[in-house]
Parts: sequence; C-alpha cells; structure tokens
Amino acid sequence: MDQDCFDILLLIGRPASGKSEIIDYLTHAPAERRRRACHVGDLDVMDDFPMLWTWFEEDALLVEKFGLPRLHTDEQGYFKYPELWHLLIERLSLDYGKRVRDHPDYHDRSTVLIEFSRGTQQGGYREAFEHLSDEILSRAVILYVRVSFEESLRKNRRRFNPNRPDSILEHGLSDEKMERLYRQDDWSELVPDPHGFLQIREHAVPYTIFENEDDVTTGRPDQLATRLQTRLEQLWELHQQR
Repeated sequence: MDQDCFDILLLIGRPASGKSEIIDYLTHAPAERRRRACHVGDLDVMDDFPMLWTWFEEDALLVEKFGLPRLHTDEQGYFKYPELWHLLIERLSLDYGKRVRDHPDYHDRSTVLIEFSRGTQQGGYREAFEHLSDEILSRAVILYVRVSFEESLRKNRRRFNPNRPDSILEHGLSDEKMERLYRQDDWSELVPDPHGFLQIREHAVPYTIFENEDDVTTGRPDQLATRLQTRLEQLWELHQQR
C-alpha cells in the first residue's frame, strides 16, 4: 500500500457533472504533482460506460445481423431488467478483484478510479454501493461531483457528439432519458454533511463533495486544479482517520 496515495477513488455524480473532465485532468497531470497534491498514483480508470455501450452495440448486431432478439435493452434503449444496473457494478468489482489477484503489489504505485452515475430510478447510490465488493469498500474513498439536474442536462446537450456516441468525453443521452433516469438523485438522502463517513455494510467510507454548479471543469483548469486538490486533501485526512 502506498502511504501517500489513495488505493481506490470512487468518482460519482450525475451525467455530464464534470467527472470525465476531472479524470482527464488527473490523467494528464505530471505524476509527481498528482501524487503530492492529489494523493493519486498511477491512474487506472474503471468506468461502467464502456460496458454499457458494448451491450447497446451487441443488441444492435443481434437484431441487424442475425435477426435475434435483444439481450439487454428494449427498442427504446432502456434496460430490459433493472438488475442490469447492478450487474455493471458487480462487473467493476469482479474486474478489480482480478487486478489485485494477478498483481499483489498493484497498489504500491496505482490508484484505481471507479466512475459511475446512478439516479433514483435505477436504485440510486444506496443500491449501487451494496454491489461493490468488500475488497473495494475497505479501501475506497468517495468524491461526489454535485450539480443540479438542470446543469447536468445543459452540459449533456452541449457535450454530445452524434459522430462519437461511444466516446467517454462526448457521449450523451436524450432529454427524455435524462429526465427519466437522472432527474432524481439520492445522494443528499445518504449523507447529511458535506464531508464525513458513509456507512456501507460494515465499512465507514470517507466521502466529500466537489461542488460544480459553476462548472469549473470546463475551460477553467486553474480553478479545477485548486478545487480538486482541496477536496482530495480533505478526503486524505478522512482516509487517514480510518
């Protein structure tokens, strides 16, 4: 275990809240500064969006190429079974377990960043957290990026590139799907304070909130860096208390 860096950082929040831009900043920050200022080691990003998008692509291929029924989604692009949202989290847990199984010294240098969004319609973060493994929860800290639904909707519209719907930085949802899936967010129901510890099963997981209603993650790199470093330093202090 690296004594200066997080093992696992859970990065959560509404779609287009600024999570991908935070990841982009951390990815391109000089390694030494990233470790010293943000307590983040060699970055290994785990995101459920590529898995989700693969399901969409597979369903389209099954229908168009083989004339077979869709496995995961209906014709409107919604999951056939609500449990598929939880399956994505279980897959993240499974993939993480393989990393540390195959590389016992994995966290000597690496910080895993796990990104996802969950609205109340999908069970919210309350249910999603229950599908993270004990191995993850015992090491994790949480950074929640907070924006209003209206801000999330605005940025989702702006970032969407129809020519690259599979892109991490340029994918988007229709307004109808945003309304149905992400208008309601249960984060404020889970935590009463701006920072502290969230009890998930037997694990007290440190958390803090990155406020981004003013959108410092778009075209304001200095303000993004300052705010992110402040929040991660706060998380580090909580992490050391644990």
